[in-house]
Amino acid sequence: MDPLADVYSGESDSPLSKLAAMPSSPEFDVVVETRHAQARMIAEEDWPTWFQRWATMVDLPPSPLGAYELSLTLTDDREIAELNGTYRQMDRPTDVLSFAALEDATPLAPELLETEPLYLGDIIISLDTAQRQADAAGHSLAWETVWLASHGFLHLLGWDHPDEEQLTAMLAKQDDLLQVIGWVSADRQG
Repeated sequence: MDPLADVYSGESDSPLSKLAAMPSSPEFDVVVETRHAQARMIAEEDWPTWFQRWATMVDLPPSPLGAYELSLTLTDDREIAELNGTYRQMDRPTDVLSFAALEDATPLAPELLETEPLYLGDIIISLDTAQRQADAAGHSLAWETVWLASHGFLHLLGWDHPDEEQLTAMLAKQDDLLQVIGWVSADRQG
């Protein structure tokens, strides 16, 4: 008799059976809010697929459902400057802000974890600033926006860049994330 037969049949409560029942890649629900005329340059339905692929390349906090959620807001300089002033005491626009939901040590309610996706946080991108950066670098607004989304995603997961070494590591990881969704350096012109 196969010692793993109960695992394959789903009749076991062993850790192996629970692992076998989990989806091979995590599910991602991305709530996209568009508050800028140029926000539709990328189809909203692309974002969940991209975050799902990125999730396979990073260490995610455990989610009993294997499901995650985050919000992505594509906005303008006025709104992001307001948020930057409120939360970072910097009264000017920036390109991307990330608000990680799991930063504090507040325990999550177990009953929520069993029924809801794990909420990672919010990414806010100023398309005005992104456009200026894209123009200065000579690539497309779409490429810059995806780059900034990958940067924000890593911040939600605890990545930071207080020094040159960590910045280099983070930028290299962003390159990897963009490659896995088919956006490479040559696409910067697209």
